[in-house]
Amino acid sequence: MSVHKEIKKVTTNTLQKMKAAGEKISMITAYDFSFAKLFDSAGIDIILVGDSASNVMAGHETTLPITLDQMIYHAQSVVRGIDRCLVVVDMPFGSYQSNTEIALASAIKIMKETGGHSIKLEGGEEVVDSVKKIVSAGIPVMGHLGLTPQSIYKFGTYTVRAKEVDEAAKLKKDALLLEEAGAFAIVLEKIPASLAKEVSESLHIPTIGIGAGGYCDGQVLVMHDMLGINTEFKPRFLRQYLNMHEQVTGAVKQYISDVKSKDFPNEQEQY
Repeated sequence: MSVHKEIKKVTTNTLQKMKAAGEKISMITAYDFSFAKLFDSAGIDIILVGDSASNVMAGHETTLPITLDQMIYHAQSVVRGIDRCLVVVDMPFGSYQSNTEIALASAIKIMKETGGHSIKLEGGEEVVDSVKKIVSAGIPVMGHLGLTPQSIYKFGTYTVRAKEVDEAAKLKKDALLLEEAGAFAIVLEKIPASLAKEVSESLHIPTIGIGAGGYCDGQVLVMHDMLGINTEFKPRFLRQYLNMHEQVTGAVKQYISDVKSKDFPNEQEQY
């Protein structure tokens, strides 16, 4: 019997057991009640209320503009839709970078106002003190290394990270520091698969990959990419499971046509 099927509620402890049992962890982003309900009932292990909401929900070019209150609104909506999965809420840019006090206050605000189960923040050594402080307040923290989208202006590009020896060495060190600081899992984004394998094997806590190969303990995709709602974003790591762009466009065109031709509503569709 798989760990995933045995449990009524996914917790950070469940994820630990899944890693130990060699059972892969599934994670997807969601930003509202309806999709959260669908994904949870389908059996997803983790829903990430991603700061990618800045791009896919609000239409910004980067994840930077979204605010703490906007993230809280999305997370509240998601939490109302779930029964079983673990909900992780992204801490948006500016809500934790300044100092550990601000980081802790932001994390507490998210936990109190959303009913979410944990938070995620980006970075390694530079955020370790904040991770320790948040964890010591009883709040589970997921880390995020590799391509960290909140630092996009520093990188200047969305290409693969940690291909060079120095950056790879720092990433390995950062992963261990995050584990020591008490993080319960780490997202590895857009790094070489061989490095992700090495990091995953060096840690007791699970790794969740996005563009980091098959050796991670789990995988995450942004729902809008995976369901084919966005069709312009086509990185190598993305598998598109549906073409909602085509299906929704077709359905709406049919609806427009039925309204114009007076086919809708028909006799049976009125009172």
